[in-house]
Amino acid sequence: MPPEPAVRSAPRTAPFARISADWRMSLVALAGAALALVLVTASAWGQMLHQWWNIDTYNHLLLVPFIIGWLTALKLRELARLVPRPFLPGLALVALALGLWWAGCASDLNLVAQAGAVAALQAAIVTVLGLRASLLLALPLAMGCFLVPFGDEIIPPLQVITADMAIALTRWSGVPASIDGIYIDTPAGLFIVAEACSGVKFLIAMVTLGVLVCFTRFEHWSRRALFMAACIIVPILANGVRAWATIYVAQFIGAEAAGGFDHIVYGWIFFALVVAALLGGAWRFFEREPEEYGWTMDRLASWGWLARADGPNLAPVTAALVIAAMAVIAALGTML
Repeated sequence: MPPEPAVRSAPRTAPFARISADWRMSLVALAGAALALVLVTASAWGQMLHQWWNIDTYNHLLLVPFIIGWLTALKLRELARLVPRPFLPGLALVALALGLWWAGCASDLNLVAQAGAVAALQAAIVTVLGLRASLLLALPLAMGCFLVPFGDEIIPPLQVITADMAIALTRWSGVPASIDGIYIDTPAGLFIVAEACSGVKFLIAMVTLGVLVCFTRFEHWSRRALFMAACIIVPILANGVRAWATIYVAQFIGAEAAGGFDHIVYGWIFFALVVAALLGGAWRFFEREPEEYGWTMDRLASWGWLARADGPNLAPVTAALVIAAMAVIAALGTML
């Protein structure tokens, strides 16, 4: 038999080498601009990271960067079809975001400063990569809003709603009880609907998941609206049922034992069951695969206004340098 011909494997190239020169320049410029913005707004990013890691209400936000990365990866083929072109009007958005961050720092409003820090990064992406690329990445850019820890403002009304549902269900189940605000008195003891029992953690996590599912699995706004409504209403109702169940079980095993049971069941089982029920109920109504989310290059090409909106050409490095200069000016403004 003749000797088998040697098979030469194709030379391996680094992933970065497969990226076009235009994209390499734009990504390097964007990295420089992002680094400048993060360094200037480091205090806000540090506060956010602390909240993500150390406060239970916001632990789920640790997943948001990975979700953004996954959504971006789904659009790589479409992004490869365009040449990034900086969007000059985006510099105004960067200025507004840095102004918001400065206002938050000056007034000691952490939420405002954090929103400004995140918005500045989003605006930098729009500016350096351009309007077309940003439209392709509209969903991951929008998901960046969930990096800002919010929700403390709705804890008091959630406590009241939970207490009202719990007392109604407790009386319905035959347990004598009285209520005073968020305090529920029963034969087994006095129960308080504390901040941790308001259900805000569950609600915020479900809203984040709801936005992701709505824009990756649904096409029609009516279905998106119905699913988002379910992601808001169901967690609130479920939390009321959980509070009632804790009070009801306490009548037989004691308040302390019921409290420990509540944390285990609600933290690991109840939440998972509610999420599974919501997704299971919506499954048959899903209209597309996640890979099909958002707009395509062909769709964008049909929008004549995009060509007019591109405006004057601007080098990516120039855009990044302008953003960095704006960040430095904003930082100096906080020192005055």
